[in-house]
Amino acid sequence: MTVVGPVGLTVRDQILDADTRAGLAAVEEALLAATKSDVPFITEAAQHLVRAGGKRFRPLLVLLASQFGDPHAPGVVPAAVVVELTHLATLYHDDVMDEADVRRGVASANNRWDNSVAVLTGDFLFSRASQILADLGPEAVRVQAAAFERLVTGQILETAGPRGGRDPVQHYLDVLAGKTGSLIAVSGRLGALMAGADERVVNVLTQYGERLGIAFQLADDVLDITSDGEESGKTPGTDLREGVATLPVLYLRARTAATGAPEDRELCDLLAGDLTDHGRHTEALQRLRCHPALELARRETLRYAAEARAMLAPLPAGRTRSALEALCDAAVHRVG
Repeated sequence: MTVVGPVGLTVRDQILDADTRAGLAAVEEALLAATKSDVPFITEAAQHLVRAGGKRFRPLLVLLASQFGDPHAPGVVPAAVVVELTHLATLYHDDVMDEADVRRGVASANNRWDNSVAVLTGDFLFSRASQILADLGPEAVRVQAAAFERLVTGQILETAGPRGGRDPVQHYLDVLAGKTGSLIAVSGRLGALMAGADERVVNVLTQYGERLGIAFQLADDVLDITSDGEESGKTPGTDLREGVATLPVLYLRARTAATGAPEDRELCDLLAGDLTDHGRHTEALQRLRCHPALELARRETLRYAAEARAMLAPLPAGRTRSALEALCDAAVHRVG
């Protein structure tokens, strides 16, 4: 039994494990090549987050999806590089929008240099992804373009917020489907497509990827509140401190609006206040950890993971489907 990557995927088959490890190594080498420029400063900035590491979750899904066709087809590794470059580019832009100081344990690009460098480096990565994509054929270009449109739309919807009395919870789930689910869905789609898998398989893996992506993001929402920091490597309550309304907070607000319970209103007021104060931040975390809103968010995470797993039912049983099911289990395991 071996473990591939830090995403919690356990691979029990030696052939699949070897294929996946070799594929990820090829992706890593290709990422460095794709982020190299004739201008040394651009190379330094573009490789800043590549060299910082990361889960490589999207390339992993591309490689697993390719197992339903020819995993050694020439377009598989380039497709994995495209989705990871796209993901990395969005991180550079996100850090500017969020005014982040740290990313993957190192100074964010906007912090190390400035916002202009970070934005332009993200654009550079998008351009390199497009160059690689062009060699994968018109269908791959259409798939990636549609996913990128959804990704940007999700970001815009998040920035604009729910309009016209729309349910904030449903709005948030739609944002996650665009911002996170779309690129993970396209990872499954491109992996199967480049490997020449059957169209039915391609569609199954696309739907699976979107639900899995949402499940992982919702799990992060729950972990932001429940984590002890040491186990997850993430400082508890980061989203709370930054005023980000994740699913548990949205459920709390919905419950407060419906019942008007004084203790819920008090907690909402606490969350709306200055949580840079250590005492207020600690109190907010403690109260949310035992609030029913957290359990509702956990159940929603489990539901999306279960839906992702159910999507795999039409696929042939075997080592690859088991590995994809293990990714669902990994999402669930993180929230208990």
